[in-house]
Amino acid sequence: MRNGGRSDGVKRKFSLSSFQLIILGFAAAILVGALLLMLPISSKDRAATPFGDALFTATSAGCVTGLVVRDTATHWSAFGQAVILILIQIGGLGVVTVAASLSMMAGKKLSLKQQSTMQESISAPKIGGVAKFTGFVVRTTFIIEFIGAALLMPVMCSRFGVSGVWKSFFHSISAFCNAGFDLFGTPDGKYQSLTSFSGDAYVNTVIMLLIVIGGIGFLTWEDVAKHKFRIKRYRMQTKVVLVTSAILIILPAVFFFFSEYSASPIGERTASSLFQSVTARTAGFNTRDLSSLSGAGRIVFIVLMLIGGSPGSTAGGMKTTTAAVLFSSLVAVVRRRDDTHFFGRRADQSVVKNAAAILVMYLTLFLAGGCAISMIDGIPVGACLFETASAVGTVGVTLGITPSLGVASRIIVMILMFLGRVGALTLVYAALSGGKAASRYPLENITVG
Repeated sequence: MRNGGRSDGVKRKFSLSSFQLIILGFAAAILVGALLLMLPISSKDRAATPFGDALFTATSAGCVTGLVVRDTATHWSAFGQAVILILIQIGGLGVVTVAASLSMMAGKKLSLKQQSTMQESISAPKIGGVAKFTGFVVRTTFIIEFIGAALLMPVMCSRFGVSGVWKSFFHSISAFCNAGFDLFGTPDGKYQSLTSFSGDAYVNTVIMLLIVIGGIGFLTWEDVAKHKFRIKRYRMQTKVVLVTSAILIILPAVFFFFSEYSASPIGERTASSLFQSVTARTAGFNTRDLSSLSGAGRIVFIVLMLIGGSPGSTAGGMKTTTAAVLFSSLVAVVRRRDDTHFFGRRADQSVVKNAAAILVMYLTLFLAGGCAISMIDGIPVGACLFETASAVGTVGVTLGITPSLGVASRIIVMILMFLGRVGALTLVYAALSGGKAASRYPLENITVG
C-alpha cells in the first residue's frame, strides 16, 4: 500500500499539464533548430553561425514571426533554409499537432492526455473529435500550401529560373503560416521582403489569400466546410471571426489608401493599401518601405499587430475574438446591459475576464519590452515599440533595427516572440498548474472610471 502510494505520488509530481507540454514542445523544437542552424552546412560560407544568431533565427521561425538578424537568402544555405522552413511549418501547425499527426500516421491512437493537450493547442471547443480535426488541419494545410506554391511558380520561375520552384514553396508555406520569412535578399543593406512585387497584383493577391486563410483559423474553416453557405448554422465564433477579420482588413486599407500611398498610381496604391492591411496582423511581409510610414500609420500598424489573427490559426497576437469581445463589452457598458453578446448569443462573463487579462498582458509586454530596449540600446522609443509589437504579435515586420540590437535586447525580443506564440495565458496556466483554488474574499464595491 505504501509503495503504491509513493508511486502514485511520484506520478502526480512529474505529470505535466497540457499547457506545460505545449511550452516545452515549442522550446525543444526551437533549441533543436538552433543547434542545426549552428552547423557549417547551414550557412552559405560553410562557417559555423554563432549560437545567439542561430537561436534568434530558430525562435523567430518556430514562433512564425519573421524578425531576422541574418538575411535568410544571403546567409543561409539550402540546408539552413530547409531547417527554417521546417520550423515555420511546425510553428504554424503547432508542435503538438505535428507530434499527434506523426503518432496517428504510425497507427497509434491518441490517449486522453494527448487529446486534451491537442484541444488546448488548437483552441478546440471540446475534446471530442480532436483526432479527426487534427487530420483535417494537416490535410488542409498541405493542400493549401501546395496550391499556393503552384500559383506562385509561373511568376517565380520566370524571374528566378529553376530556383523559383523552391522560392514558390518557401513563400507559400511562409505566407500560410503567417511567418514572413522571404528569400529575396538585402539590396543596399535593406531587407527587401516583397517590395519588388509592389506593383504585381497577381503575386500580391496570392500571398494575401494565403495569409488570410492561415490567419482565420482551422476552426472557422471546418465550420464553413461543414455548413457551406448556410451562414445561420455557423457557430457564433465563426461569425465573429469572419466579421471582425473583414473589418480589420477593410478599414485599415481605406486608411492606408488615403493617408500613406496617395502619390502612387491607383492600381499600385490599392494593392499596397490592401497588402499592408492584411500583412500587419501577423504575416510579416511588406511590399512598401515601412520606415516611410507616417506616425499615424505606425500606430495603426501597432494596433493591428497586437490584435493578430484568430484562435486555432497559424497567426499570433491577442486574436480577433479578443478584440471583438472587448469592443462588445464596451458597447454593453455604454448601453448599460449586463451581458456581452453577438448574433443573438450571449458570451460568458469568464470570456470577458480572459479577454481583459489578455489585453493587459500584451500591453504590458509590448510597453515594457519597448521601453527596455530603448533604454538599453539608445534607440528612439517609437521604433522600439514598433519592434516589440511585431515580436509579441509574432508579425515580423520591422523598421530595420533588428540586426543592430544588442544581446540583451535580442533576448527581450526572443522572449516576446515565444510568449506571443504560445500565448500569455498558456504561460500563466502552465505556471499555476496544480495550484490550489483560491478562496473567495468578502465583497466590497470599488469605483472605476
